[in-house]
Amino acid sequence: MTRRGLVLGGGGVAGVAWQTGLLTGLLEGGVDILEADVVVGTSAGATVAAQITSGTSLRELLNRQVDPALQAPELLPALDAEELLMLVLDAHDGATDALDVRRRIGAIALAAPTVTEAERRAVIEARLPSRSWPRSELKIVAVNAETGAERVFGPASGVDLVDAVAASCAVPGAFPPVTIDGRRYIDGGTRTSENADLAAGCDRILVLQVMPVPGNTDLNDQIAALRELGARVTVVLPDDAAASAIGPDLLDPAVRESAALAGHAQGLRFAPTAAIFWR
Repeated sequence: MTRRGLVLGGGGVAGVAWQTGLLTGLLEGGVDILEADVVVGTSAGATVAAQITSGTSLRELLNRQVDPALQAPELLPALDAEELLMLVLDAHDGATDALDVRRRIGAIALAAPTVTEAERRAVIEARLPSRSWPRSELKIVAVNAETGAERVFGPASGVDLVDAVAASCAVPGAFPPVTIDGRRYIDGGTRTSENADLAAGCDRILVLQVMPVPGNTDLNDQIAALRELGARVTVVLPDDAAASAIGPDLLDPAVRESAALAGHAQGLRFAPTAAIFWR
């Protein structure tokens, strides 16, 4: 039996909107992406993963992105996109390995002045139509701020779904690390932006990559490893229209409507190709 995996990458509130639109477009184009046996969500992708496995229709989720009256409230980050990028680059300077980079980023996150955990958690809770884990195989990725080790939350983890998503979305320097079981966790994208390797064991894997980073080969390496295991992997990035709608600041709530509509149009165009791949 063919096992299908859906990998939803990081990309801020703009990435949530674009991925929601794309998946809705695919469904309306005849590709039932909700048939995925495994869903991996990182950062923005964690939000989308929890939303689409909640039993809420994709059309309703899209409406929640494009209708201002239905949009969940969002908090502006403590730092802008350029400042956040500089923090990450500084963490790489002098680091001994990838784990050391994550620990350095975690230290920055722990020291950063941000809103409170409770304020941020309320935002994440408002995004989710359900606070219960689905029965499907859902993997939400976060990183321990002190050790740099990844943690993958799922239905059997015993962790509250809102807390798991909040941890995966805890952008270092922008929002507070999330406390779970006495430990502090930061954005799962600190490991890699997509964490596609966690879909290992699937025969068909669709990866949505919101923000390709020049020179970062993490996703390429993970795809190569998945293909060596026999998986067919397709990566979808925002097309020109979607990239323009998303703009340079992935954390800007003002772009949700335009990013979601551009994603929807892209999904409809991509559906015939996706249908061949997904079946």
